Amino acid sequence: MKIGIFDSGVGGITVLKEALTQLSGQEYIYYADKLNVPYGTKPKEEVKKYIFDVVEFLSTKNIDALIIACNTATSIAVKDLRDKYNFPIIGMEPAVKPAVENSEDKKVIVTATSLTLKEKKFNDLVTRLNSRDIVDSLPLPKLVEYAENFIFEEDVIISYLRKEFEKFNLDEYGTVVLGCTHFPYYKEFFKKVLPNTIDIIDGNYGTINHLKNLLNIKDRFEDKKKDKITFYISGKEDNEILVKYLNLLQSK
Repeated sequence: MKIGIFDSGVGGITVLKEALTQLSGQEYIYYADKLNVPYGTKPKEEVKKYIFDVVEFLSTKNIDALIIACNTATSIAVKDLRDKYNFPIIGMEPAVKPAVENSEDKKVIVTATSLTLKEKKFNDLVTRLNSRDIVDSLPLPKLVEYAENFIFEEDVIISYLRKEFEKFNLDEYGTVVLGCTHFPYYKEFFKKVLPNTIDIIDGNYGTINHLKNLLNIKDRFEDKKKDKITFYISGKEDNEILVKYLNLLQSK
């Protein structure tokens, strides 16, 4: 199987890592729209054009399926993309449903980009789950900026997260959702800032599990073929960036 994975930048590497865990022996094409990152702070129609340009390019690579490894891109374009293309398209959305189910009598904080949290798709999801009274949202745009610039220093990230979470009485919350694929890079820092009574979840596992079931791909232990990964990065070719992407992919 040839599977395309598309993100505005490095965030989708966290999804690719999950794919390699669950679905080894496949051919992966990873596209990072580095030229136009970040998506989450730009006008919707502008971002939509970027998305369609990327998916049109990936369609020429004869992919069998596409993962939009970007919550923002999913929220504004997945329906129109599915109307245009015949191959399966798996989108990502903040893991609100499992968070609500997990939190019992506690509330949920969904972290994501500003654009994701403003979109109708996210707000419809919250309404559909009858959880508007227990779900609060927190945009964390600087985490995208930090990830894209490969900034992982603990003091920088923790200082930012503490400042943002000061807005909440954290004793009221049971779960925090990492609703952007860039955010799992900082999961250990979230753990240091949040009380240990708060669970932290993201949607990467469920996304790949859904793809696996959709394509009826055999369990990874039955497939001994080696993975093949091709990277495309928009803008000027930059081997240094590619090396950094590979390092992120190989990191724990």
